[in-house]
Amino acid sequence: MAMVATLPLNPQIMKSVEQLDYVATVGDVASQAGLELNLAQQGLLTLASEAGGHLQVADTGDIVFQFPKNFRTILRNKFWRLRLQEMWQKVWEVLFYLIRISFGVILIVSIVLMFVAIAAILIAINSKDSDSSSSRDDGPNFFFFPTDIFWIFSPNQNNPRQAKTTTNNGQASELNFLEAIFSFLFGDGNPNSDLEERRWQDIGTLIRNNSGVISAEQAAPYLDSVNALNQDTEDYILPVLARFNGYPQVSPNGELVYLFPELQVSAKQRKISSLSSYLKEKPWRFSKASTGQILGAIALGSVNIVLAMVLGGLLHSTEIDLSLVNFVASIYYLLLAYGVGFLAIPLGRYFWIQAINTGIEGRNEKRQAQKERLLQPSPTLRYKLDFAQEFAREKIITADDITYTSAQDLLEQEAERSDKTDLDWQKRLESGT
Repeated sequence: MAMVATLPLNPQIMKSVEQLDYVATVGDVASQAGLELNLAQQGLLTLASEAGGHLQVADTGDIVFQFPKNFRTILRNKFWRLRLQEMWQKVWEVLFYLIRISFGVILIVSIVLMFVAIAAILIAINSKDSDSSSSRDDGPNFFFFPTDIFWIFSPNQNNPRQAKTTTNNGQASELNFLEAIFSFLFGDGNPNSDLEERRWQDIGTLIRNNSGVISAEQAAPYLDSVNALNQDTEDYILPVLARFNGYPQVSPNGELVYLFPELQVSAKQRKISSLSSYLKEKPWRFSKASTGQILGAIALGSVNIVLAMVLGGLLHSTEIDLSLVNFVASIYYLLLAYGVGFLAIPLGRYFWIQAINTGIEGRNEKRQAQKERLLQPSPTLRYKLDFAQEFAREKIITADDITYTSAQDLLEQEAERSDKTDLDWQKRLESGT
């Protein structure tokens, strides 16, 4: 069995290598994935070692990494751990789906159990009534529950087959009813779970699009650390310098721009990448479920609580020795707690989301304000942007720049370089230069 890599393979680096057409420098990957340069370099070396990649060294000392297009297959065949991870990912998708629908199933089972228990209690009470002349109309009618409970499974009561479930914005819901119950209870996850990844990818793309040199104001719309105290000192740019090995250049007027040499070197000519004008956080949504599905979930939760209250009253006032009733009575408080929590959790989450979105809106407004400064730059900022262009560089490593490659024997490379040198001298002699 093959040994497992001593260092973990970084999924972001593998994805970036594929996006960069399997040939990349450290700067290419760092800017594409938004990773620290040291981390990108170590990750590329590990990936090249394990996936059969090759290193090409230019005469300037810059390194180009070249990978086979089937490197994922190579890794999958080589490491049992990667195969297990892929298998677990598929298993987890199934398990998580079952977990999601289980909350709706439990709610329905709870309603059915309490309904049946109430019906059993009422039947038992009626059977004990010695007055057989009592009118059926005067007795309790416990057969109304099904028509009142199960209508919510169809948003259109008149024609359930033709009903169309839509979200609040008019788009068709992607969730079935059981999935919608989970979404109603717990939402659909953090929409900004990849915020830091997007932040550094945007900053890396910004530096790459500006040929490796930027001003602090250009990075400000993607950062949260900009405030009145560091606006003039530009301390907020320090994390960017640390991540991408940048350093300042001082203009004759004492203004600063920031140079990132490693991000000026590329393995191929790259087009300018699209870039959002500022880092925008996405607001939290209460649920992806449609309005009809949410109303249906609320109705089910309400029915569950009403049944629990009715059942509680019957259990308190009567003593019925039936196995089903005894079982429901033993878990009664669990059923009641589930019903209360089913409505209380979404209610609390609703107010929590309002507070979260208020903060998100405020941060977005601050970053957008930083972007507005770039649209109408002051004379000082205009001078800094012009000064930055003096250091803008883009070094593309071509085949002529390569002095060594791990894909070929060293002696063969030396022989080829010697032949190339002799050919160059011969051409010069023939041309008389």
